[in-house]
Amino acid sequence: MESSEVRSHSPFRRLRNSMSRHSNTVRLATLCSILNKLWDLAPPLLIGVAVDVVVEREESLMAGIGIIDPWHQLVILSIATFVIWGMESIFEYLYGILWRNLAQTVQHEFRLMTFEHVQKQGMSWFDERQKGDLMAIMNDDINQLERFLDKGVNDLLQVSTTVLVVGAVFIAISWEVALFAVLPIPIIVWGSFRYQRSLEPRYAEVRSAAGRMNALLENDLSGMSTIQSFTAEEREANRVESLSNEYREANRSAIRLSAAFVPLIRMAILVGFTATLLLGGWMALDGAMAVGAYSVLVFMTQRLLWPLTRLGETFDLYQRAMASTTRVLDLLETPISIHEGEFLLSTSSAYKSNIEINNLRFSYPNRDILFEDLNLSIEANRVLGVVGPTGSGKTTLVRLLLRFASPDGGSIIWADRSIDEWTLESLRRNISLVSQQVILFPTTIEENIRYGNPEATFEEVRQAAIIAEATEFIEDLPNDWSTLVGEGGHRLSGGQRQRVAIARAVLKDAPLLVLDEATSAVDNETEAALQRSIRKISKDRSTLIIAHRLSTVRYADSIVVMDEGKIVESGTHDELVALNGLYSRLWNVQTGESSGISQ
Repeated sequence: MESSEVRSHSPFRRLRNSMSRHSNTVRLATLCSILNKLWDLAPPLLIGVAVDVVVEREESLMAGIGIIDPWHQLVILSIATFVIWGMESIFEYLYGILWRNLAQTVQHEFRLMTFEHVQKQGMSWFDERQKGDLMAIMNDDINQLERFLDKGVNDLLQVSTTVLVVGAVFIAISWEVALFAVLPIPIIVWGSFRYQRSLEPRYAEVRSAAGRMNALLENDLSGMSTIQSFTAEEREANRVESLSNEYREANRSAIRLSAAFVPLIRMAILVGFTATLLLGGWMALDGAMAVGAYSVLVFMTQRLLWPLTRLGETFDLYQRAMASTTRVLDLLETPISIHEGEFLLSTSSAYKSNIEINNLRFSYPNRDILFEDLNLSIEANRVLGVVGPTGSGKTTLVRLLLRFASPDGGSIIWADRSIDEWTLESLRRNISLVSQQVILFPTTIEENIRYGNPEATFEEVRQAAIIAEATEFIEDLPNDWSTLVGEGGHRLSGGQRQRVAIARAVLKDAPLLVLDEATSAVDNETEAALQRSIRKISKDRSTLIIAHRLSTVRYADSIVVMDEGKIVESGTHDELVALNGLYSRLWNVQTGESSGISQ
């Protein structure tokens, strides 16, 4: 079924379909909820029978089944009370266990499914979305589903059971009283659905506002140093206040509607209760109805109508959950932007094969064409440097190699196949990436290096750090290898983070090493150390070095110069300097021999 067809279904139907593998648990939990309510409705019947025993004595209903002595009748009623309350408690325990565990399981599964789905998307997909909104979907919206399954579904089932059972009892005792007692129910149900439809768009806006709020907070927390350095705290506080007001107003709009529900329902309930009280009382006084039956009707009316006041809260919970369901399932049904290949790229083939880029075409969405018929060869076991001005397409080339994005045309061939024919896992397993923006995880230095190979021994981790010239600063730290790097690695300097990243790449030991501006944000001494590490790890593997600093690629086997998505020069460092073209001008600027590119 097409995604657009699926999205046309109601949120509840979409949620039910997505939970189909738990249908047996849902059925069992539903049965326990209904049985609990059946036993819960039995005590008013016992009260009516007890009143009948006290009033009628040997002429009571129970006497008609052979229990003549009134005292014996009361004893049997007491035993029945224990049984009924015991059964009610057992089924309450069972439905509590079943619904709550189901809610936790569905919450867990949806969170994993959404995260795994998001992980399969290309980087351009993330460029078009706010991380904070994605976090709101995977956290807040999924929590709304959990709350509905934990409590809301059971409430709906029990209210429905109450209406059906009590309605049947009323009709059995007196259809005239039943007619007036249940008169408010259609009004209540009709009003509930009207409120539901009115609440739906309001809660959709609430969830959307929550996503925008999350996106802003995530962005501001990540960019706190920028905010403080520009003394923009008040400006950002005003932005947060503005979005928080939007969220508050969206909630207020929903609250105004949902809060009016219960008072209106109470007035409808009053009509039904008064009708039972007066009409049933008149029939009892007239002798047309037994006192015990009248007692049952009065108690049952209360049991029937007052729980309906919770419909407002239940529908409120339902609408929040359905708004969240739409956001979660829309995310899950978003097409994967990068299609998976089916062949496995072997490491042995990757080591000995060139990578051939043929007639490559690519443009970002809603932007001008970047690559038009780009041709480039990355030779096996050699170092290729790629340089050029900002915006020339250097980092985009890395994205395409790793299939973070897909080209619009042309091909990238590795080991005699287009890279889109390889599985993403096998392709990326054969590439080690060290980028300018190093991402470290909030754990120890040792675990961050081991990320390159989770099965590595400590000695292998240490050897990788030695090659990256990282052991000296690591072992000078108070907790050396067990030092926590903090969120994003902020407890380490930029150069230290780069060395950990290079050690991680060394430990991965992939046939293709890609260094994307790996030395651009460090000082000269750190750059020299990183260059020594790069020369060590470049041996016996293909290496692609993307660089602004030409000193980083000076000793590459060959260098290509890119400008506006085209290769404008190629050769060794000495050849390019002698050519007196763009590379030469960049070199002169960086070595201080010229004050600018244009002479």
